[in-house]
Amino acid sequence: MSVRLDRFRWWHIDQVLPIEADLFGAEQWSPAMFWNELANGHHYRVAVDDDGTVLGYAGLAGAPPDEVWVQNIAVRRDAQRRGVGRALLEELLAEAARVGARSTLLEVAVDNAPAQRLYAMYGFEPIGVRRGYYQPSNTDALVMQRVAESTGDGPHDHG
Repeated sequence: MSVRLDRFRWWHIDQVLPIEADLFGAEQWSPAMFWNELANGHHYRVAVDDDGTVLGYAGLAGAPPDEVWVQNIAVRRDAQRRGVGRALLEELLAEAARVGARSTLLEVAVDNAPAQRLYAMYGFEPIGVRRGYYQPSNTDALVMQRVAESTGDGPHDHG
């Protein structure tokens, strides 16, 4: 099975909503939240298989060159453990580098160990906890940050 990353467009929302509902339940995003992200021009991608079926999606928002935030990374249950989430994360990190973000941040549920391991492999480190961040479950979120590697030759490097 090959996976292709495409720009997340409005017509993908209908395919994304069942994935969102399955993975996040009562904490799922509404259609309006996805519409808002796309309307604001945030960097969103879908992972699709050969016939165009959405397997996962991910988004990045923020205020470069300071920081960008991973808004979400989600992979359909039957497509998990096949590198889809990793491909989406790599795409977001490439975009963060392209826009010159100095740090990339995200929130992940404290009980989501597989996601935390993935992020750690890409240089994200825990920097804090947001108590009761996920509602209505009142689950805490671990805030993780990845700081861009300084080349020492840019205008913002003070080393």
